[in-house]
Amino acid sequence: MKAERSGVAINADLGESFGSWQMGNDEALMPLIDTANVACGFHAGDPLILRNTLRLAKKTGVEVGAHPSFPDLVGFGRRYMALSKDELSACIAYQLAAFSGMARQEGLRMAHVKPHGALNNAACADRSLADVVAGAIAAFDPETILLAPALSQLYEAGVAAGLKVAAEIFADRTYQDDGQLTPRSQPHAMVHGAEAASAHVRAMLQAGGIVAHSGKILPAPITSICVHGDGKEAVAFAAMLRANLKAEGYELKGLTALM
Repeated sequence: MKAERSGVAINADLGESFGSWQMGNDEALMPLIDTANVACGFHAGDPLILRNTLRLAKKTGVEVGAHPSFPDLVGFGRRYMALSKDELSACIAYQLAAFSGMARQEGLRMAHVKPHGALNNAACADRSLADVVAGAIAAFDPETILLAPALSQLYEAGVAAGLKVAAEIFADRTYQDDGQLTPRSQPHAMVHGAEAASAHVRAMLQAGGIVAHSGKILPAPITSICVHGDGKEAVAFAAMLRANLKAEGYELKGLTALM
């Protein structure tokens, strides 16, 4: 397995439970990743879950970042919301402030920001929306890393806003020929099984870019690999991916060390 970088980060979305309702297995997944994207309360998470997730990250030495979304707690942030630019910017700032304040209280810092769900998907395709997202992050802290999908409008907007931008690929999702994720409504949108996910990542690292479901190769930088923490196979995916990457000579580290 070869890539332009000798190092890469495995990231996952964590802290996505709410009250007594549990999503994912954060305790098992946290030691297997390098960077945690932690829910800020707008699509999942609550103050206690946020604090406990930060403490778990600190205990395991995992870098943390904010995972803001549209204000859609009922829909888990997967429904598009037509907010004004000012309202969206304020929503993002509110979540970053909550996250960074809680992190500081635990002796941690917000290393990066990765938008969640429908917000992320929309910003990947809509440059005007992407500019609002990137602008809100830059206004809050211009030193914060933006974690954005490779070949997306969000990635380009982050660069234009002067942010450090880390390009991510997804271990458990397939791609269309334009580099966008295959919609979940399509039968081949998800990659099932740890071996298949690892092979999917290997193909992209070897190719030096996104490999679409059709086999088309789209050259792109790759800084981080995402394993969705809410998936039933997330722990198995992360464990095999981490073991394979290490065996093949990759240095696994947080985004701050890679940028």
